[in-house]
Amino acid sequence: MPRMIFVNLPVADLAASMKFYEALGFKNNPHFTDATAACMVWSDTIHTMLLTHEKWKTFTTRPIPPNTSSEVSNALSFDDREAVDAFNAAAAANGGTGDINPIQDLGFMYGRDVADPDGHVWGAFWMDPAAIPTGE
Repeated sequence: MPRMIFVNLPVADLAASMKFYEALGFKNNPHFTDATAACMVWSDTIHTMLLTHEKWKTFTTRPIPPNTSSEVSNALSFDDREAVDAFNAAAAANGGTGDINPIQDLGFMYGRDVADPDGHVWGAFWMDPAAIPTGE
């Protein structure tokens, strides 16, 4: 079995968060979804668990940070710059915030950061490994 990652996120409005992530290209896995949580699938090995605040509190007693903080930034790779731009546009059009940080364009790598409706940061990036400067 391949190693997988499940990014767990507390969300204020589960239905709105599911709609947001679906608009970005995530697919819902109904086997791990109920009234308190939703499993949103990015790929065979990358999943995001959206948890209501009540459900989140069954995992930890640590406080949920305000949606203006950045406790972590999750990065997703894309096939080209256009896909990065489309992800950013979809986030902004579906309840999130596009370009929460300056666009990063290093030639060989291009990235744009968005925030979901709860302030969770997702960095969309494209990289051409063959064009990475060698430092020589």
